[in-house]
Amino acid sequence: MFSTLSDRLTSTFKNLRTKGRLSEADIDATVREIRRALLDADVAVPVVREFTASVRERALSAEVSGALNPAQQVVKIVNDELVGILGGESRSLNLAKTPPTVIMLAGLQGAGKTTLAGKLALDLKGRGHTPILVAADLQRPNAVTQLQVVGERAGVPVHAPHPGNQGAETDEVVGDPVGVARDGVATARAREHDVVIVDTAGRLGVDELLMQQAADIREAISPDEVLFVIDAMIGQDAVTTAQAFLEGVDFTGVVLSKLDGDARGGAALSVAKVTGRPILFASTGEKLTEFEAFHPDRMASRILDMGDVLTLIEQAERTFDAQEAEKMAAKVASGEDFTLADFLVQMQQMKKMGSMKKMLGMLPGMGQMRDAIENFDEREVDRIEAIINSMTPGERENPRVINGSRRARIAKGSGVRTSDVNQLLERFTQAQKMMRQMGKGGGMPGMPGMPAMGGSGKKAKGRMQAPAKKRKGKSGNPAKRAAQERGETTSKAQAPGSAFGGGPTTPPEDVDLAELQKYLGR
Repeated sequence: MFSTLSDRLTSTFKNLRTKGRLSEADIDATVREIRRALLDADVAVPVVREFTASVRERALSAEVSGALNPAQQVVKIVNDELVGILGGESRSLNLAKTPPTVIMLAGLQGAGKTTLAGKLALDLKGRGHTPILVAADLQRPNAVTQLQVVGERAGVPVHAPHPGNQGAETDEVVGDPVGVARDGVATARAREHDVVIVDTAGRLGVDELLMQQAADIREAISPDEVLFVIDAMIGQDAVTTAQAFLEGVDFTGVVLSKLDGDARGGAALSVAKVTGRPILFASTGEKLTEFEAFHPDRMASRILDMGDVLTLIEQAERTFDAQEAEKMAAKVASGEDFTLADFLVQMQQMKKMGSMKKMLGMLPGMGQMRDAIENFDEREVDRIEAIINSMTPGERENPRVINGSRRARIAKGSGVRTSDVNQLLERFTQAQKMMRQMGKGGGMPGMPGMPAMGGSGKKAKGRMQAPAKKRKGKSGNPAKRAAQERGETTSKAQAPGSAFGGGPTTPPEDVDLAELQKYLGR
């Protein structure tokens, strides 16, 4: 969503890195570019004014003028201010001391309240809670049916005593949504559910009928949290809509839906600052699992193309099988070879994490490869899975036996070309080498300047090679030859220690850096 804004800001900061000192003109030009980028992203004008004024004031202060790297200091200032307008610190749900915790969802029609109710319920269920959904949206056609379907997919019960509107859109109140909400809370208390999520009706626009119904439901159920669900693609209308709901319902937190869209994202950068209410959650896709807690600092890092590795790690921890991970770690540590069967398991685990594009986008600096990421075919993982599944168990354990005829058979069985099978086997060979290096304690190969990376040259293969010593030939003069032999004997005798108790002054021919790291306190 923030791709355009991220590109503009990254380009602005790139120009600063060429300057050793920043003049007032440089800072004014930078602030001007930031202002344009924010306005183009549909951020509310008052928020833009306050943001740029604060950035300019801090950038002109001694904070930057005395910095060793002024450009990086400006980036830090912009990051801090972004975190500020996104809400500062992250906040979790306020759970009731005496269950059940009542959560009411409010927002315009089409914002994604019903789907989000299922996502929130699934997330809470995964954290050990026992949520129940209440279908209090009787206005929108088939809203009750939709909530029942979402609840079934999430494995969460739904309290829906009234079928709701089964016909066309109408302005008349259908049924008694206030009574349904009140009965839903009572049912949850009787069945000992510790969380109640009440889905309420919305409208295409803010009107008195909508606000009155939402206010009546709030008064009837006394919720612990009122979450305002807003479409992140709404643009400048986000501020007006948020202020109207704040006055009418007095929500306690915000949930951003459709954060995976291609809009400019001004709503996300405006609503928290304008309303003073924190953003608690973000919906990042259509699947029920594409839902995450909102962290202002991590979102600011994404916008500035610094990645969001912490969220990526959390997703991996939730998705990856702990037993499989331990099994793989033990296998690598013992020196066993990484097989295609292991490769398939790892691919399936990654597939559970969701979109590969989103995962790649969370890595630092991926903004420079956005086109390549966007062009990445998500079906590639399915093709890899099909190719490996077309192999025999023996071929997966020992890929070396896969000759030309076997490759043709595998390609035919998986519905791909033989070249696709060849590419997979080449990539697997590289992965196998990497796992061998990790098993030796050498770290990740392929990056120069790091232990056992092997990226500084073709001959560097995980071990540091000492400079080759020039061997002098034996002299033909008997006296000189005797002197040479005496010198070699003396150097060998003195080599084990120096005056300071050190080792040999000349490094050995082949030094294992993994062993060195142990002594260096790795």
